[in-house]
Amino acid sequence: METKDSIRRPLLGMTLSELESVAAEAGLRKFAAKQMARRLYVNRVESIDEMTELPKPAREWLNEHYCIGLQAPVKESRSKDGTVKYLFATRGKDFDFLTSGRGGRDVEAVYIPDRDRATLCVSSQAGCRMGCKFCMTGRQGFHGNLTAAGILNQIFAIPESRSLTNLVFMGMGEPMDNIDEVLKALEVLTAPWGLAWSPKRITVSSIGKLDTLRRLLDETKVHVAISVHSPYPKEREELMPVEKAFPVTRVMDFLKKYDFAHQRRLSAEYIVWGGVNDDIRHADALARLLRGLDCRVNLIRFHAIPGFEHPTASMEVMERFRDRLNEQGVTATIRASRGEDIEAACGMLSGEEAASGTNPQKS
Repeated sequence: METKDSIRRPLLGMTLSELESVAAEAGLRKFAAKQMARRLYVNRVESIDEMTELPKPAREWLNEHYCIGLQAPVKESRSKDGTVKYLFATRGKDFDFLTSGRGGRDVEAVYIPDRDRATLCVSSQAGCRMGCKFCMTGRQGFHGNLTAAGILNQIFAIPESRSLTNLVFMGMGEPMDNIDEVLKALEVLTAPWGLAWSPKRITVSSIGKLDTLRRLLDETKVHVAISVHSPYPKEREELMPVEKAFPVTRVMDFLKKYDFAHQRRLSAEYIVWGGVNDDIRHADALARLLRGLDCRVNLIRFHAIPGFEHPTASMEVMERFRDRLNEQGVTATIRASRGEDIEAACGMLSGEEAASGTNPQKS
């Protein structure tokens, strides 16, 4: 049985400064870190032996202590609309994708093609601590924080990896609850020595965890999406218990300190349930909540999950809600529903695997 000490560390997910430390450990000069970064993030090698710029003794030493850290999905589910849900194990053959937690759950990423766009929705945690009543992931409880390698593996290990145009951190978990590893992954994605993506290709979602949301806004220029779902505190608290700790009114007041007109985009995510938060009163209150912010609203059809009684609103009601917001000067759109035939809602596939007893991490 492997001990924690025998687990090799993935190079995937390491920043340039971390790779410089690895190079020093291997007896290499500092510039070898840029060579490793290029091989990892530009050439996307699958083995250390492919880093042929490095001397053979150094590669042999690296192979003893490190690995690339790529791991293919353990399962995939394809929709008739082109959406693909991938399931990833959080434990590799000789490395671990969790910084903390008890493990035992897989994580999901969803690939969404749409004409000239190819978006990947990635997870930042195995499970989630936030406890949103409408979220299948939240019902699974918290099983651990993903490392930067575990986050990036979702991007690098799928067949569509090189064709991706956009990335959204809207999968399993609350990104602000794993801020250190999320920031590391974002650095790799946007740094010139990494993938060199524009931050405008990336959106990070949050329930509004203010202490770490501040770090995201101060240290990156990525787009931000805030889960709102009701403009009324009591109603939001019934759906999202985190309203107690991070009231949506306080979150929006905090966001007014930042420039969302030029540097980045702010959006409010709003799932519309029939008879719950879908009337004109809610639309007007949402417009008031967002007053003073350059913020668009994404209205979302609900993907039903077992045990949650509220149905999604009809398209007619959603269109009326959208039009009311637009009349109030708030740009609102209805997000196209994708992957319903494969239950693309977060947590559904990993929950099925755990329930069936076929989870590859259970042995």
